[in-house]
Amino acid sequence: MVMLSIPLPHREGLGVGLLVLLLTTVFFAVRHQRRLRQRAHLMREAIRNRDFQFRLPTDGLLPGERAMQETLNQLGDVIRQQTRRSEVESWEWLTRVLTHEIMNATAPIASISQSMLGREDVKDTPLEEGVRAIHTAATHLGTFVDSYRKFSQLQQPMPEDMRLADVVAAVQGLYPDLQWDVTIADDVVVHTDPGLLRQVLINLTKNAVEAGARRMAVKEKSEGAAIGLLVSNDGAPIPAEARSSIFVPFFTTKKGGSGIGLSLSRRIMTIQGGDLELTDDPQTTFLLTF
Repeated sequence: MVMLSIPLPHREGLGVGLLVLLLTTVFFAVRHQRRLRQRAHLMREAIRNRDFQFRLPTDGLLPGERAMQETLNQLGDVIRQQTRRSEVESWEWLTRVLTHEIMNATAPIASISQSMLGREDVKDTPLEEGVRAIHTAATHLGTFVDSYRKFSQLQQPMPEDMRLADVVAAVQGLYPDLQWDVTIADDVVVHTDPGLLRQVLINLTKNAVEAGARRMAVKEKSEGAAIGLLVSNDGAPIPAEARSSIFVPFFTTKKGGSGIGLSLSRRIMTIQGGDLELTDDPQTTFLLTF
């Protein structure tokens, strides 16, 4: 019987090669795990800071890890959408309660003060001016609150497939004095209520005009199956301290403003599964997603 044996130098070379391979594998495994921990840390911090627009890269991952990362990236959109919906529902409930209570208080005041203004012992007396001031304040407050009642009684949307460019063109025709720069493909179709979407675009344009805008830029922004619309204007920018509050009902930076336009617009988009947000663009730019 012939016995085969590997010479000692060959055995040593094989051992060194295996050791190098093992060390290399351990090195890359440790580095890979460190990267995964870093990704988890970044995502945790993003959620803690309520930044649900996080997008972490999927390169350098194993197939299963890549699928998990893509799912987590999509989860940010889901969390943001649910947060928006909860926020809108909370404001809707609060608005309904406030309008009911305020109307119950102001209606009698307006009625009684109106009756007193007709009394002979009030006319042409020092009391008349005070009673008239009370009546005027109560009437104005009632009118103001009634606008928010309409906010809480928004009609149910009736979505349909429609060309996005057609709705933008309809709003564009209402403001011929503005310079429009529209970039939307003719074949882009969204499933939404055309009347409500038109109202959102009118609100954004009206706000732009009141801010001194002379130019509107409307651009399609689509990512995969998600369709978005960027609406920009060259008017006075929104103050930094007000950017986080512009969608809150009652909040306004304009003298005589009602503070209902943007909050109503976000609600219109949210109840249809979309969203409306202010981007970080230096120029005032809103993003509508469908």
